Parts: sequence; C-alpha cells; structure tokens
Amino acid sequence: MEDFEIITDSFCDLSDSMAQEMELTVLPAYFRVSGNEYCNYLDGREMPFEKFYEHMRNGESCTTSAINMRDSYETIEKILQQGKDILYLGFSSALSSTFGVVNTICGELSEKYPERKLYAVDTLSASLGEGLLVWYAVKMKKAQQPIEEICSWLEANKLKLCHWFTVEDLNYLKRGGRISAATASVGTLLNIKPVLHVNDDGQLKLVSKVRGRKKSLEALVDSMEKTMLRDEKQMVFICHADCSDAVKNVEHLIRQKFYVIDVKSNYIGPAIGAHTGPGGIGIFFLGEER
Repeated sequence: MEDFEIITDSFCDLSDSMAQEMELTVLPAYFRVSGNEYCNYLDGREMPFEKFYEHMRNGESCTTSAINMRDSYETIEKILQQGKDILYLGFSSALSSTFGVVNTICGELSEKYPERKLYAVDTLSASLGEGLLVWYAVKMKKAQQPIEEICSWLEANKLKLCHWFTVEDLNYLKRGGRISAATASVGTLLNIKPVLHVNDDGQLKLVSKVRGRKKSLEALVDSMEKTMLRDEKQMVFICHADCSDAVKNVEHLIRQKFYVIDVKSNYIGPAIGAHTGPGGIGIFFLGEER
C-alpha cells in the first residue's frame, strides 16, 4: 500500500482528538495577545480557547501570523526521511501567506528528495471548511485511494465546499477592513448581523445582512438549504468563537431539516478568531457551488 502522510495547518480548526484519530501532522500558526506570542495548537495547550476569547472581550490586542518556515521545513523533511510521500492541504492563500510558505518548502524538498511525491493543495477554504476537506482526504486515504486520486478529487471539489458565517460584533470586521466604520456603527446601533461566505477566490465576502442574532443563525441554515448537495448524506461541520449555545441551536435546525451522517463542532482557533471576534459561527458542507 502507498505510504503517504496528510499534513494540514492549525487554521483547519479540527479538534485535537479528531486530528489524532485521523493521524494528521498539523503545522501550527501563531498569535499574539497584548504583545505576547503563542502557538495555535489544536489542543489550546499554550492558551485555552475560552481564555483567548476572554482576552478579546476584555478589549486586549489580538493579532496573528503565519506558520514558522524553519520549523515547518524540518517537520516535512522528517516525514520524507521516513520514506513517506506528502499531501498538504493548506489555508486559503487569499487569507494568509501560509500556503505560499509551505508550497515553497515543498518545491525545495521535491528537488532534494526527487524520489518522493509532494502535493500541496490550496483549499481556498478557512477554519472547518479546510478541516472538512481534510476529513474527506483522510476518508479516501483509509479507502486506500492513491495520493494522486485524492489530490485530483480535492482540486475538482474544493469549490463545492460551502462556508456560511455570521459574527456577533461588527467591529472586528471593521478592523479587518471587511466593512466600513460607518457601516459598523449603524449596524451595531440597529442590531444588524452580517451573513458572509468564502467565495471561489478563497476570500471572505459579505453576502447579506439581517436584523438580530436569531435571524442570522436561521439565515445560515437557509443558505445551506439553497446550496447543499442532496444526493447522499453528508458530514456537516460547525465552528464557533466561544458560543456553544448558538451551536446547539444551529445543529438542532440542521438535524431537523437535513439527513446527515453527523454534525461535528469545534472552536474557531485564535489564528482565525482574532479576526472574527467572540460569537462568530460558521457551517460547512458540500454544495453544487459556493
């Protein structure tokens, strides 16, 4: 059987237990809180996710950075030295330099280890959207499909991986340049909540606005109803920025409306949560298109 390893980065927001179960190698991103740097491990060992969002709610400065090139190079080279090939699924290149860094590493190591196969897939996805593509890749690997077939499937289907998001506080989108200061001020006053998705270019885009948190959560499921593939049962992922009650509500609506394999949820890690703020929530599934 072909021996290869699936690598991703911690922008995937999979739970640590899922990553271990899937035997993934995960390259960690970094974040800073009030000037102190931490590693965004999936298990939150350097800062629990609840604590991170507590810092955000207290108004502390939270920023992010891409993965470390030297550490990532060493991690990938060790796998190649074990005689294994590599399939890397990376965070959208439109949202971070991370994919470009790892793609460069793969190019350099391909020359150093010409007998090995190295594939890098720009998922053009974020958070558990990226994580769900990793889940499908692992499922195919377990079915003993060759690395080339998995890579081809990912390239053919990644733009069918639908992302629908909403956030609680518009000011974080304002800081990230997603909306204007005036829009954030008026929206906050009128309790307007945005509905966003990740488009075919891998960018986060505002799609619509609704009034009130309850309607914004319902809008996510309505968007799912319009775009979801119905040919067979699907795995659905939900990410959240420290708002487990909202997750329960959304999961209930999904299970009421759709016949799914399962619905799994997890925190949005600090590397993405610094840009969404507390209260963000997203759903992920396969559709006809994004």
